[in-house]
Amino acid sequence: MPQGFVYILGSDTGTLYIGVTSDLSKRVLEHKRGDGSEFTTEYGCHRLLHYELFDDMQAAIDREKSLKGKSRQKKLDLIQTTNPEFKDLAETWGWPAIGPKQNMKDTDCAIEGWVYPTSEMRTRKREELLARRLRRDPSLRSG
Repeated sequence: MPQGFVYILGSDTGTLYIGVTSDLSKRVLEHKRGDGSEFTTEYGCHRLLHYELFDDMQAAIDREKSLKGKSRQKKLDLIQTTNPEFKDLAETWGWPAIGPKQNMKDTDCAIEGWVYPTSEMRTRKREELLARRLRRDPSLRSG
């Protein structure tokens, strides 16, 4: 069985998301683009705050279930042990290293087709998601 990762993403407003994957960098970049899941897109969970590597996927799935059952405070305590400043651990993933006088506009992206999502792009994704939900269930419209 392949190795697995459990990861915790956070939004700028404090919402947490826990997931599991066999390819952490690919999955995190999907979340950052707004292609990860409806939840992370809707709530803006795009900052990687914590991750753990497991030798097999089943162990990662078991850990994900365990973490999802813990209180919010226990999740925050776990993040704080390895990332006390709650920084985005994947902030530069997908970008090439550049020199001190270079600009990102002067370089090609390390992952072909990758565009670092702006807040406008994430907002547009959330709006598209909401519009889809409203089309499926018109009773959600406020009136």
